Amino acid sequence: MGPLSLLCVTRYGVDTQKGKRADGVYVPRPRLDRKGGSVGVAQASVVVFDIGRVLVQWRIANLYEKLIPDSARLDWFLSNVVTESWHAQHDAGRPFADMIAELVAEYPDERALIEAYAPRWLETVPAPVDGTADLVEALAAKGVPLYCITNFGVDAWGMFRPTFPVLDHFRDIVVSGHEKLIKPDPAIFHLAAQRFGHAPETMLFIDDNADNIATAKALGWHTHHFVDGAEALAQDLRGRGLI
Repeated sequence: MGPLSLLCVTRYGVDTQKGKRADGVYVPRPRLDRKGGSVGVAQASVVVFDIGRVLVQWRIANLYEKLIPDSARLDWFLSNVVTESWHAQHDAGRPFADMIAELVAEYPDERALIEAYAPRWLETVPAPVDGTADLVEALAAKGVPLYCITNFGVDAWGMFRPTFPVLDHFRDIVVSGHEKLIKPDPAIFHLAAQRFGHAPETMLFIDDNADNIATAKALGWHTHHFVDGAEALAQDLRGRGLI
């Protein structure tokens, strides 16, 4: 455990009096009034978004459907060569150049297709997710502090960030490739809480990935599993008094 993780464990306690069970799961403790009476668990006043598949669509096939007309060959290529698990190395901090050289060595007959990935990567992000940018605007208009934790490689982030001005509303964005930490590793959530300057029990984390949601919840964050689209998220935000 590094110094950052130690700091976070110390901050939120290691015993049940401070809200942490013996199994290590953080449980928000009820707040107390001046007389010691419970006034309930802290409510979320800060919103933290994921980006891919929450704010923007991401689909590797969107690029390769243009390059591989045969559907069976396309399925094979996306299942065996350029896959989401292969791309995850980039999110974790590896540069495209190293990844592509390594993959070409493994699949030399697919060189042209593999080498198309980096320069045409933006074509894997075809459009925003319907409705979520409007929710960002609504939250910003209400003065809600906004942040992101995103699994995004450095090369891809450099291409993508200038194309999506909605992110100008966010006070800070933790990018996995820069930090060489990747969700659902608890360390990236500890880093984010420290950087953002807000306690987990005051932050609502929104993500499409169940593993990421599970980690955030175990660390004491409020969560919204983004599986039912922007309207379901809007209802949740309204229910919390955030919009």
